[in-house]
Amino acid sequence: MHSAKPWTALFQPVRWMAVLFLSFLAITWPGAAQQPRLGEQGSPKTYPPPRLNPRETHLANLRQLTFGGENAEAYFSFDGKQLVFQSTRDGRACDQIYVMDATGARQRMVSTGLGRTTCAYFLRDGRHIIYSSTHLAQRECPPRPDFSRGYVWALYPGYDIFKASLDGKRLVRLTDAPGYDAEATVSPDGKHIVFTSDRSGDLELYIMDTDGKNLRQLTHTPGYDGGAFFSHDGKQIVWRASRPEGAELEEYRALLREHLIRPSRLDIYVMNVDGSNVRRLTNNGKANFAPFFTPDDRKVIFSSNMDDPQGRNFELYLINLDGTGLERVTYEETFDGFPMFSPDGKKLVFASNRNGRARGETNIFMADWIP
Repeated sequence: MHSAKPWTALFQPVRWMAVLFLSFLAITWPGAAQQPRLGEQGSPKTYPPPRLNPRETHLANLRQLTFGGENAEAYFSFDGKQLVFQSTRDGRACDQIYVMDATGARQRMVSTGLGRTTCAYFLRDGRHIIYSSTHLAQRECPPRPDFSRGYVWALYPGYDIFKASLDGKRLVRLTDAPGYDAEATVSPDGKHIVFTSDRSGDLELYIMDTDGKNLRQLTHTPGYDGGAFFSHDGKQIVWRASRPEGAELEEYRALLREHLIRPSRLDIYVMNVDGSNVRRLTNNGKANFAPFFTPDDRKVIFSSNMDDPQGRNFELYLINLDGTGLERVTYEETFDGFPMFSPDGKKLVFASNRNGRARGETNIFMADWIP
C-alpha cells in the first residue's frame, strides 16, 4: 500500500501497499443514477474529461489513464515509456500487477493472478519488474483485516519480493525470510532495492542488490518504516515512518504480533542512502505517506490528510528538505496519492478518486508538471 505503498488498503486502498481499501475515503461521485459496480471497466467514452481545480497551479493538461476499478501505485519505467501499477479489476478479489504504456494504452496483467500482490517497480533494463506477492503462501486472496478494532492494515506474512519478466512467465524469488517483505523500489543506477521487512521483529527498511544479495538494515528505531524511494542522484532515501512511544508503542507492538498496523500517524523522513543523517520533515499528527523527490531533489512531494479534521481527504503537498516551505498541490476534496515524477521531470503521475463513476473507484492520472 508504495499500498501500498501498500496504501491501497488505507486509502481505498500500500504501495496503504496499493497498499488496499480506498472506499474508506470515498465521498461523492458523479455519474448516472444507475451507478457502475466497483471494479467494472469503462473507457474514455464513459467518463467525462477530468478537470483541474483552478488552485492546482502546478498541474496542467490532466489526462486519465485507467477507467474503473481500484488502481494505484503507478510508477514509471526508467525510460518513461511505461507504467507499472496494481489494480483490482475484472472480478478479481484483490490486487494484481499490470503494465501499460505511459499513454494508458496496452494495459495487461503481468503477475501470476494468484494471491495478493503489491508495490511493483521497474528494473533499469525496462524488461523486468519487481513486486511483492503472497502466492507462494496461499493461491487465494488472503482475508482482509477485521476493522472492528478500528482502521488497521494487514502485514501479510506471506509477502515476498519477486523479479519478473514483462511476459509474466519468468519469476525469480528475491526474499525468503519468514514474515513481511514488501514496498520495494529500485535505485537510479539500477543496482539496489530498498524495501520494508519485519524480519527483525520490527518494521524496518533494508537495502539489497537487485539479485537479493548483500542485505543491509538501514533503520533501527521502534515503529513502522516503509514506502521508501531514492533521490534522483541516488544519495538519499525518503520514506514514511511512525515513532510511537509509551502506550502507543505497546499497542503498535501488540498489533504487529498479529501482523497488523494502525497507519493513522505517519511522518515523512529523509536520510542518506547508508542510513545516516536522518531528518524528519513533517510533524503534524496526521497520516503523511507516499513521498517522492522532486526532479531537482530539493523538495519532496507527498500525500497527507493534514487539512481534513475527519482524516478522510488526502491531498498532495510539497515540502523542502529542511521541513520548511509546505505547499498544497491538489484541491480535489477526495483522495490524491502515490505521486511520481517522470524521468525527465516534466510529468506527474498519481492515483485519485476524482472523476470516478462508482463509489470507492480509484484511477491513475497524469499531468504536466509546472515547477
